[in-house]
Amino acid sequence: IIGAGIGYAVTLSMGTTEAESLRNRIRTLETQVTGLQQQLLQAGGTLQNNSVVVQGSDTMLILAQRWAEEYRKTHPELNIAVTGGGSGAGIAALIDGRVDIADASRPMTQSEVDALKAKGKTPVQFSVALDGVSIIVHPNNTVRELTIQQLAAIYTGNYTNWNQVGGPNLRITVYGRQSTSGTYAFFKEHVMKNKDYRADMQSLAGNSELVQVVSQDQSGIAYVGVAYVERRTDVVILGVKKDSSSPAVKPTVATIKSNEYSISRPLYVITTGYPQGKLAAYVSWILSPEGQRIAAEEGYVPII
Repeated sequence: IIGAGIGYAVTLSMGTTEAESLRNRIRTLETQVTGLQQQLLQAGGTLQNNSVVVQGSDTMLILAQRWAEEYRKTHPELNIAVTGGGSGAGIAALIDGRVDIADASRPMTQSEVDALKAKGKTPVQFSVALDGVSIIVHPNNTVRELTIQQLAAIYTGNYTNWNQVGGPNLRITVYGRQSTSGTYAFFKEHVMKNKDYRADMQSLAGNSELVQVVSQDQSGIAYVGVAYVERRTDVVILGVKKDSSSPAVKPTVATIKSNEYSISRPLYVITTGYPQGKLAAYVSWILSPEGQRIAAEEGYVPII
């Protein structure tokens, strides 16, 4: 997979050398975006038809809809249809040839890459923004920070009461995403180390639903994209610690971009082959300063 000029990787609990290496890769990405934009435009600059179909990550839905809205202000002849449904659903639609772009909050799996290649197509994956998976609780909950290990214990079912992590004597109600969600897969891999989710986790379709239910449940906990909660006052974003001796860190532009926040990740736009024509122009615009400004306005972390 070609990933916006680099293979941006997210690693939890990394050492100083690894963290500096990742920061260097982010800086490299910043210098390569301009070159990528030119490459995209050279691939074809005229519209081939009047539609772009986008499907995928619910985490990216706010941003994808805003990008489409803003781009059409200067390209009113272009129809851009954006739907969610989860990263898995978007990638499946891309493999089937039903969409032009799959939005994803995780990289493609090898089986997904193989399925696309079996149809004679090569996936091209562009990092278009960064995100911090935010851990939220009700404001009346006294817990304000958790370690990665405590989070894993809650979501695997080893911890069932808030008093096990310094909170009130109250049973924990765990909320998460459906299995088609990229956030579901990312959280399982990077926080839970691929252990199974607890059987009683309540799986909801999207970030907005998770924020809403936790705002009304004093026993609840959920994980959501930072753009969905950074301006909310009816839920609390917890600080996350890499281990018991590390400081608690909340997701901010600075901590996500430096990877100081442990549950940081890139967000992707995936196409089949390098974009041509209308698609090249649109993806180039997403990566441009204008597209990245919009990402920041919507609560995401720009890559440049």
